[in-house]
Amino acid sequence: MHRVVRAVFAALVAAAIPLSGFAYPDKPITLVIPFSAGGDADLAGRNLAAAAQSILKQPLVATNRVGASGAIGSQVVKEAAPDGYTLLVARVGSNAVLPALKKDTPYKWNDFTFLGLLELNPMVCVVHPESPHKTVADLGRAIKAQPGKLNYSSSGVGTILNLGSQLLLQSFGVPPNAAVHVPYKGGGEAALAVVTKDVDFSCGNLTSALALITGGKLRPIVVTTPERVKDIPEVPTAREAGVPALEAIVGWSALYGPPKMAPALVARWAEVLQQVSKDPNWLRGEEKIGSIPRVLGPAETEKFVESQFRVYQELGQKLGIELK
Repeated sequence: MHRVVRAVFAALVAAAIPLSGFAYPDKPITLVIPFSAGGDADLAGRNLAAAAQSILKQPLVATNRVGASGAIGSQVVKEAAPDGYTLLVARVGSNAVLPALKKDTPYKWNDFTFLGLLELNPMVCVVHPESPHKTVADLGRAIKAQPGKLNYSSSGVGTILNLGSQLLLQSFGVPPNAAVHVPYKGGGEAALAVVTKDVDFSCGNLTSALALITGGKLRPIVVTTPERVKDIPEVPTAREAGVPALEAIVGWSALYGPPKMAPALVARWAEVLQQVSKDPNWLRGEEKIGSIPRVLGPAETEKFVESQFRVYQELGQKLGIELK
């Protein structure tokens, strides 16, 4: 009997060895970035790769697999072997908004192995410096007083910029058409539309608007992150401005793996990300690209992403938004 127990134990130990922190990784890891070079996902992925490979002693090869609003790269990872050698830089748009609003997205929000949240990307609502609306409260009063008069820009229907402005209107207690939506091709154009006074306000990525803000061409009235942003410390958070629901609208990057990764691999990456979170070079990189470090463990990440998915699903249902 004892021989049987020892044999079973030996077999279990042998099976576990390849998944231990000592055996993994023994070759380069492919880090799939589902968006083009130079964007938030790309910058986040390459900053992570530089920090993590010094810990793992193997290269993390960042590979841009673009298309279908991030769905192509995400699907590549979903279909990969769950051996930890193909990972995904997940984004709010591709991995929360898309599954929530596009019925034929080839994956669900939870069709992956959650390894950890990496960062938050501040969203900021802006007006023109000459605008009479100096605060969120001013803007809300103006919209309530003259529904349909003011307009706002975004990067398109169903994008986080569009949904952010809609959640702001919802916080004011006004209908979705109380301000007119004017879509543009991207976040940069949406921000410039406020500069040129083609629209009255916009809620978008801080990275797209920061140079215009610091150059005095835009006036920020609220940030959506839980804490004030270092680059614009005078700007109140959503909670401070009286619109706490707006906190849900925030960009983020996370690290995912294919479905059914072994618990030992998940634990290994949780450990690596904790080390990354204390790396001065990674922290400097995050500051340089305008992101807020926010490393969470696998279970916390799954909970966070589920809450994000629910926000966009409910907002889409209320607004009748379904992406084609």
